[in-house]
Parts: sequence; C-alpha cells; structure tokens
Amino acid sequence: MGPAYFCFLMTALGVTAGAHRLWSHRSYKAKLPLRIFLAAANSMAFQNDIYEWSRDHRVHHKYSETDADPHNARRGFFFAHIGWLFVRKHRDVIEKGRKLDFTDLLDDPVVRFQRKYYKSSVVLMCFVIPTFVPWYLWGESLWNAYFLASILRYTISLNVTWLVNSAAHMYGNRPYDKYISPRQNTFVTVGAIGEGFHNYHHTFPFDYSASELGLKFNPTTWFIDFMFWLGLVTDRRQAPKDMIEARKERTGDGSA
Repeated sequence: MGPAYFCFLMTALGVTAGAHRLWSHRSYKAKLPLRIFLAAANSMAFQNDIYEWSRDHRVHHKYSETDADPHNARRGFFFAHIGWLFVRKHRDVIEKGRKLDFTDLLDDPVVRFQRKYYKSSVVLMCFVIPTFVPWYLWGESLWNAYFLASILRYTISLNVTWLVNSAAHMYGNRPYDKYISPRQNTFVTVGAIGEGFHNYHHTFPFDYSASELGLKFNPTTWFIDFMFWLGLVTDRRQAPKDMIEARKERTGDGSA
C-alpha cells in the first residue's frame, strides 16, 4: 500500500497545489522545476489537463451555483459530484466562459507542453509508472501494483476531488460568508489534503493556503511552504487577518 499512498499524495498535489492554487488562482508563483513536477503530478491525477481544469474552475468561481457553473451544486449532490461529467455542458457555461481571459495559462510553456502531450503523459504517469515501478524495484506483483497503486488510487483521488464540488458545497458551517453555498467540511479537508475549508476559499480565493493560517490540517499548504523554504516558491498571497475578521463579523454565520 506504500506506493499507492505515495501516488495518491502526488496525484492530490498535482490538483491542489498545481491546477488549483497555482494555475487557477495564481495564489503563489512557482519556479520551473516545481511547475514541471506539478504538471507531471497533474497528469497522474488524470482529471483533464491543466488548462482545461483551470478554465472550468475559474468559471465555477465566477458563476458559482448558477447554470454557468460547470458543476452547479443547486442541481443536486450527484450532479455536482460526478453527473456533470456525463452530460453536455449547459450553454451558459460555454457562453459565459468565453468572456473570461485564460491567456495567462497558455503563456506558461509547461501548461502548453502538458496540454500537447496530455494523453501520452496520462498513460505514463497515471498507469504505467504506478504499475511497473513497484514491480521492477521490489518485486510487487503486477496485479497488486496495477489495481492498488493505479486503479484504486485513481478512483479514490477522483472521488475526494469531486467531494469538494459536492459535499463541501452542501454540508458544513459558513463562518466567513453565510450567503454563499460553499461550506467548511472536515471530512473533505482530510480526504483532499486541505481543500475542505471551502467557505473560506470562496470568500478569499486568492489566498494560497485556501484556509486561515494556523488551522492544523492543510498538507497542501505545508507542501507549498516547504517549497518556499527550498526557494522554489515566491509571492505567496494571503488574506490579511483584519480582513478575515471583518468579513466574519459582517457576513459569517457566527460559527467561528
């Protein structure tokens, strides 16, 4: 199970630290070696390439809980969780999405390279490497390596990501803004390595931590902070404490 868990963490970081906090929200800057690692990890995640993932996520934030939201939670848990992937996008998603600027994404050569070679990178990172490395290096059976480090890991990582769109928009408290749907959800925080502080994130989407600093469990923030210590991350954006407290007082539900 060790290789499966390592691949899960790498997969999760490719989404949380990469496609989400770096490329979707530009909440920090990453140097080339880190961007290459996060792009490879994102291919291991197999949740659409960085450009497409970030494009849809920006549309989600701009038009959250409307027909222009790709995974509008007002259409129900199943739709927000996985159903949105089974149907054609609502015309509002396409029409309003065209109004947003995504040129910064394709200005990054790492994003362009991953998009160009996405299918082959997914085969390599999501399936071949998790299967053959354990088999070759320490004699794990191909059966176990494939079904644990590849298939089971992929299935779990998909669902914990989708829970951010579904459960974290329906269940939990709203200490920062009670007028929006996203919630603070501890279960999602644990599964998605720090992405469950969702009421905070939708209130302060530019914050690299996607939560108030000081909250104890946010492995994605720990990773970004470690990369900062190594000199691979700069310009971490944060919401000032006084801004957070003022927003809690003005629009929070009083739960924190």
